[in-house]
Amino acid sequence: MDIAFCLVAWFCNMKIEHFVAGPLLTNCYLLISKGQAAVIDPGGSLEKILEEIKKEKAALKYIILTHYHWDHSIFAPKLKEKTGAEILIHKGERKFIEFQPDRFLEDGEKIKLGDESLKVIHTPGHSQGSICILGKNFIFTGDTIFDAGFGRTDLPGGSEKDLRESLKRLKEILKPKIKVYPGHGPFFIQG
Repeated sequence: MDIAFCLVAWFCNMKIEHFVAGPLLTNCYLLISKGQAAVIDPGGSLEKILEEIKKEKAALKYIILTHYHWDHSIFAPKLKEKTGAEILIHKGERKFIEFQPDRFLEDGEKIKLGDESLKVIHTPGHSQGSICILGKNFIFTGDTIFDAGFGRTDLPGGSEKDLRESLKRLKEILKPKIKVYPGHGPFFIQG
């Protein structure tokens, strides 16, 4: 099941489009800056994503996965096949993935997209290689945090202890009024 609706936001020179896809209603994001695009967590809506990229006359440069769970990564290989974009995932997910990414990410690494720079924040707990992706006044949190809670820790690679540490770290990093884009559920503004 795909719900291919699209919500658009602008931050500086970054356009963010939102899609809800798949049976677990996974949030997928399309980021566009200066003709370059990245998709975060392609859990579905593949045709809609490709249509939007074409409409924007952008080149898909990256497919960024916040973690390995199928509802966030299932269409990454197919999207790469159609576009040639690089698949990026944290190195902590190496033993859990069933496809070959182009690059393993590390904590603190910067991903350049057009005029913008996105920072990788390693937030283990939901999975060993869970990441958040920090931009200017916005952050994509995958399944690390949601509007009303945080990700589960009972799946392979999960750790309640690690998640508590990641939440503490995020509390120090996130400034007030930052827009939070989670892997499921509504967006919210950090208090």
